[in-house]
Amino acid sequence: MKYFYSHLIEIESLATELDKLDLSKEQKAHLADLVDSSLHHTVLDAVLSELTETDKKVFLNHLRENDHSKIWHFLNEKVDNIEDKIKKAADDLKDELHKDLKEACQG
Repeated sequence: MKYFYSHLIEIESLATELDKLDLSKEQKAHLADLVDSSLHHTVLDAVLSELTETDKKVFLNHLRENDHSKIWHFLNEKVDNIEDKIKKAADDLKDELHKDLKEACQG
């Protein structure tokens, strides 16, 4: 799925790690969905933690409308360095997931 932050986050390296696991296509697809969902929730948490209660409602409304340009205009207006904060949150999660996948491959 294409999210408003998709252009900021590379997940191919995680897909490569998933492919190394000795799992069925269905299991790999399920894990890929879990990775996608985890990243999505991590990004949303990073964004929402930067906004006031009122701004959260506006952001969630824009998110519901799936209007990426409106979302970015709003976030850049409300939060300094929001792209960097999103990248950092996603990178931290990806590092953790890479570590887990490497352990699973060796396990």
